[in-house]
Amino acid sequence: MSSIERSVEVEVPVTTAYNQWTQFESFPQFMEGVEQIVQVSDTLTHWKTKVAGVEREFDAEITEQHPDERIAWQTVDGPRQAGVVTFHRLDDNRSKVMLQMDFEPQGFVESAGDALHLVESRVSGDLKRFKSFIEQRRLESGAWRGDVDQP
Repeated sequence: MSSIERSVEVEVPVTTAYNQWTQFESFPQFMEGVEQIVQVSDTLTHWKTKVAGVEREFDAEITEQHPDERIAWQTVDGPRQAGVVTFHRLDDNRSKVMLQMDFEPQGFVESAGDALHLVESRVSGDLKRFKSFIEQRRLESGAWRGDVDQP
């Protein structure tokens, strides 16, 4: 199991950053390798990815979600992955988005990519693209303010 922890400061209020992050179907606009996400229910998403020529589809479940604070998830099927993104208010117009993720590389290509820290680079790039995405918009494209606490 490998772990990643990265963060980015964004020039928007914490509520704006959080609200945009709840719009999972927008992730392909700033996450490299994510081709499509379908929000199946309040707590279930279906992902289609293509990384280094490897195509995958899997479901991920939201296990915890608290507005303006955190969203935690884990895969339901496919490669094991779990993580949490937390949102921290820096001031009225700035916030910090922190991503922590555990994942299990599958096969030689993913194991080699993990050893070369390519996943960390991709996550860093995704967070930088999220920063550009939300700062250019200045407003979120939508919001889901529900609370999730699953056992």
